Order: sequence, then C-alpha cells, then structure tokens
Amino acid sequence: MSTVLPPRLRDDCFAMPQGVAWVPVDEALGLLRDRLTPIVRQLTAKPEVGQVLAGDVHARRSNPPRPNSAVDGYGFAFAATGQGVQRLPLVDGRAAAGQPFEGAVPAGQAVRILTGAILPEGVDTVVLEEDTALDGATVVFDGPVKPRANTRKAGEDVVEGALALPKGHRLRAPDLALLSALGVAEVPVYAPLRVGVLSTGDEIIGDPATRAEPHQIYDANRPMLLALARGWGFDAVDLGHAPDDAEQIAARLDHAADAVDVVLTSGGASAGDEDHVSRLLRERGNLTSWRIALKPGRPLALAMWRGVPVFGLPGNPVAALVCALVFGRPALSLMSGAGWVTPQGFTAPAAFTKSKKPGRREYLRAQLGPEGAEVFKSEGSGRISGLSWATGLVELPDGALEVTPGTLVTFYPYAAFGMQ
Repeated sequence: MSTVLPPRLRDDCFAMPQGVAWVPVDEALGLLRDRLTPIVRQLTAKPEVGQVLAGDVHARRSNPPRPNSAVDGYGFAFAATGQGVQRLPLVDGRAAAGQPFEGAVPAGQAVRILTGAILPEGVDTVVLEEDTALDGATVVFDGPVKPRANTRKAGEDVVEGALALPKGHRLRAPDLALLSALGVAEVPVYAPLRVGVLSTGDEIIGDPATRAEPHQIYDANRPMLLALARGWGFDAVDLGHAPDDAEQIAARLDHAADAVDVVLTSGGASAGDEDHVSRLLRERGNLTSWRIALKPGRPLALAMWRGVPVFGLPGNPVAALVCALVFGRPALSLMSGAGWVTPQGFTAPAAFTKSKKPGRREYLRAQLGPEGAEVFKSEGSGRISGLSWATGLVELPDGALEVTPGTLVTFYPYAAFGMQ
C-alpha cells in the first residue's frame, strides 16, 4: 500500500476581500470552491461503496468478453438462411452459459443455445425459441431473419481498455457490479477524509445518560454532525466536548491537527464574551468570520489550526444543520477528492403563507404534503423537533417574496444534500 501525504491549505485561504461585510450565499459558496483544494492520501484497495477514485479506471476485459446469445433459442449462420420456411438440422449438444459448445456448427445446421451462452464457431444469429417448432431433429422457423438477431457483440457494453469510471467518482453499488464485470479487483482510491467533530460550551452535557441541571443542555450537534460525516462517506472522528476554556479547546484542536484533515465545531463562533472558539482561532489560527446573508446561520467561522481547516458552525442545531448542508457538504466533498457537489432541488407549490423581507436567503424546514411544500410551525433555530419532522428544506431567494398557497418554491429533499 503506497501513500502520498496530503497537501496543506494556505493559512490565508479563508481571508475575505477588504471591505466585504455581508456575503450572499452564492458568493460564499464560490469563495469556498475557489479557495479549497483536495486534502487526500492515495492508496490501492479493493473497491467498496463510498470510496473516491484517485485515478481513472479502465476495463481489464470487455463486457461481454465474447459474442453471446441474448435469448433461449437456436443458433446458426445467417448466410445459410433465406425467405420462407427454414428447416435446419440440429447438431448434437447445446451451448449454455458457462458450458460452451465444443467444436463448430456446420453451415446450414443449428444448435440449441441458451441465454448468455458464447456463440459457437459457425453461429452469428439466434432465433427465439418461441418462434420455432421442432420436427424431429430439425428446427423450423419462418424466414427471413435479421443478421445477428438476438445476439450480443463482444464489448458492446464496455470494450477492454476503455474508461470505466473517472477519477473523482464516488463508488456506489452499481459501480461495484461494473468493476467486477470488467475484471477490476483493485482501484486507486483516496483514503476517506477524516472529519473531526468538536463541541464546546459550559452549558453542554455530552452524554445524554448523565443527569443535566436546569442550566445545562444535552449536546445535540455533535451526534448530528458525526452522523452527517459518516453518511457522506467520511471517517467521522469524535473529538468530544470541551468547556469554555481556551487552553482546553486549544489542546483539543492540537490533538485534532494530528488526527484529522478538517474540524467541525459548533458554538462559540460569534463575538460574544463566551465565544472562546472564535477568540482562540482569531488569536492563534488566522480566523475569518464570514457574515453570511443567510437565515438561519449567519456566522460561519473559518480558520486554519496548524494547517488543518476549521469550520466553526453556529451553536443552534437548526442553524448548524443548515450551514453543514449548504456549506459543509460541498466543501468537504471537494477536500475529499470527489469534487464540488451542488444539491438538486425541484419546484413545488407552497402550502404556507409567508412575507419574506429582502437581504437574506432563507431555508425553512419542510416536507411535501398533498397540497405541496409544508413548513414547520416555527422558524426558531432551537426547535430541533422541526429537523426531525422535516424531509427537506424550502429555499427562499435573497430578495423580498410574498408566498401564498400555490406560489412555486424550491424544495430540496434531505437526500439532495446526501443526508441519509
């Protein structure tokens, strides 16, 4: 197994242009796409679902490897047939998948052949069994027949040496079928991106089995973000929970710099008295706080810590999820070597009413009902139940919009963000 050390991002890759305050969503996505680069380690491995190809993969053999029959029937040489009723004597034996006919079929004779069987020498055409009758040792059918009827050419699917799958492709179950059919046992792949998830805050209790005081809350973000990372095919690394203590947070980040490729944190990303993550990253990690024109989830802290990118997500679970789906997924996909991904949504009639002000793009928790896209009863960022209730997000554009029942809106199912 050969490995290549991943390149490091520039320490200033997240720096914003001078004078930029509020950043529109599309501009923020463009900046991430332009400034991030793959952080990859290459190896050779048996193909598995979720792996990202580190190079083009070519067919080791053709599929199918030899001409074969597409049906159960009788095979013969087309040149020996003509108009009207055809009567061809049958040779002894048959051709079946995995059991080739030994020898050649003489011109003017036919052989019993089954689906998938290699065409014997002397056979280039097959007549369907249902279109024939047997007269003793003779097969009878109406002519004319089409040359090469009911047969498959060698390599009609993929020819030996042809490109099977391109570099950057993330393997799925059908891809494993293709690679196996083409005789590909090993492929060049990138080692899974190692995504560390760290929670911070004195109010956070990491273990839901532990008793929480009234002023404490259970950590909802860390299990959510870890599950997202695993669902996206990455190696999710639990970095645990750190209290609001700069040195303890720094120690966790130091550990992360040696163990993962990118860090997701939640909470402490703004500029308040207890926002230790942003202050620490600003002092020691080249922090840039992106104020994105987005609801929910305006603050997005981006920094480098000892060469490792850190994404500081909002603390509210709804905002954390929206930022992770909208910004985290395409950014992490690019860094994994799989390239930038853009979610595919579709229009649906609104089954709600809303008067949207201009200035920010909005994402509403939604599901599709009989009347169209229904939204959760509250837009509060702390309403975690709405995330579970929803099956996707409705995206409202940056400008003002009056939504009434029947207004066409854009709906993104969770699956569009790769969310399982």
